[in-house]
Amino acid sequence: MKIQTLLEGLEYELQSGNVLDEVTEVVYDSRKVSRGCLFVCIAGTAKDAHKFIPEVLAKGASALIIDSGHIASAKVMVSASGKEHVTVVSTANTRKALAYAAAAQYGHPASKLTTIGITGTKGKTTTSYMVQSILEHAGKNVGVIGTIGCVINGQKYKTVNTTPESFELQRLLSLMVEAGCEYCVMEVSSQGLKLNRVDGFVFDIGVFTNFSADHIGPNEHATMEEYLYCKSLLFRQCRVGLLNCDDDAYEEMIKGHTCSLHTFGFHEHAELRAQDFESTRNGNEIGIRFHATGILDAKVSVPVPGKFSAYNALCALMIGHSVGIPTEIMLRALSTIHVKGRLEIVPTKGNYTVMIDYAHNELSVESLLSTILTYRPHRIICVYGGGGNRDRMRRYAMGELCGKMADLSILTCDNPRNEDISSINADIKIGLAKSNGKYIEIDDRKEAIWHAMDIAEENDIIILLGKGHEDYQEIRGVKYHYSERESVESYAKKNASPSIGESLSGTVSGLK
Repeated sequence: MKIQTLLEGLEYELQSGNVLDEVTEVVYDSRKVSRGCLFVCIAGTAKDAHKFIPEVLAKGASALIIDSGHIASAKVMVSASGKEHVTVVSTANTRKALAYAAAAQYGHPASKLTTIGITGTKGKTTTSYMVQSILEHAGKNVGVIGTIGCVINGQKYKTVNTTPESFELQRLLSLMVEAGCEYCVMEVSSQGLKLNRVDGFVFDIGVFTNFSADHIGPNEHATMEEYLYCKSLLFRQCRVGLLNCDDDAYEEMIKGHTCSLHTFGFHEHAELRAQDFESTRNGNEIGIRFHATGILDAKVSVPVPGKFSAYNALCALMIGHSVGIPTEIMLRALSTIHVKGRLEIVPTKGNYTVMIDYAHNELSVESLLSTILTYRPHRIICVYGGGGNRDRMRRYAMGELCGKMADLSILTCDNPRNEDISSINADIKIGLAKSNGKYIEIDDRKEAIWHAMDIAEENDIIILLGKGHEDYQEIRGVKYHYSERESVESYAKKNASPSIGESLSGTVSGLK
């Protein structure tokens, strides 16, 4: 393709060469440079690709896109390499340039799909899978991109980030088009918006679920204000905006918006609102019921607990309604929805409930446990550990909350990475001591889950915290296969083996 075509719609300056020249492909990883390619210099948090200019030119790159702040140094490196004939283009933001070039290289696949982007601190994954279920129940072909990866017509593709880098994102969108997808439902993270991963196209529908404190740190957002601002960028890049008007951040989210706005929530002025909310329990399944009014009038039942599930369901209903899905189809889809690793109930033969959830920080754990308490369980048993090489304060908070809100904590392995499980659990025990929480320790996570099921009594709720959808445990730099669901489902086979009390090799302390 011509360089000019790849950069259509982008502001740039030509430093040398000719933008009418053709290139073979767009590359932003210096290890993947091929002869005749266009190399985009990205300044990342760890490495600045401008330093690799001599290397990529030696490998045969015929064009460069550089940051405007690197013009002088780039010219020196190009001249020293003896490759003065290469085309060099400068722009204010090379990440944005990569997004535009990637979209062009893959033939602007987003324009051939109905794109639905969902942002918010919590609820993105659950909402995206609710929308997928609604669309598939209506006979539509759907692609999904998010925390759990990418799924295209049932085929799974692993992704590194919730919202992939722009080049990878455009590749996945292209695969969706090739597979005959009509819709793409995408989780749009604040980092994805901040780092221009979704630039180069306009979403048909943008969605806001909620906002709370999270993702503040050296490699994320400097302040809560920046975090919120980055999320609000979605509503300058979509045609229709659907927002939770109950959230305190609503007014900030719509500042500078360029889309039409529509609202959902419990507020009387919401265009789609929930009334008569109630929690439900049927055997070992727990869920919610409510009456949706406004642009729809329907009795909604969802087998996922919590008031936040009503918000997610309202959001999914509003999306489905906006693309013309009949109400009865949407209600049927929501009545059977299950999201992997998000408030996921695993069926058991016992008269207790086992739930898998990804909650692994103070806010998400408190929200989850507060929700479960509304079901008045006999006891709450939490099985969890803590992530190694991560913020220790999170461990203290997890311990204190579970000690205060649950009846028993079973401390075990999560992703210890390069830390010892014992040192991680020692931090959790500091939090448990603050709330006088009862606990035992069983290092092997599967055995910890089995023990929880062994001691479960009628109407207990066992919550497996932290792992959620993950299919591995990371220990000393190695990722080992591990699945919460498989651990629960293998419990039935456990009775054929020696009792767990006899077979444990981990450390088990008495109740405290």
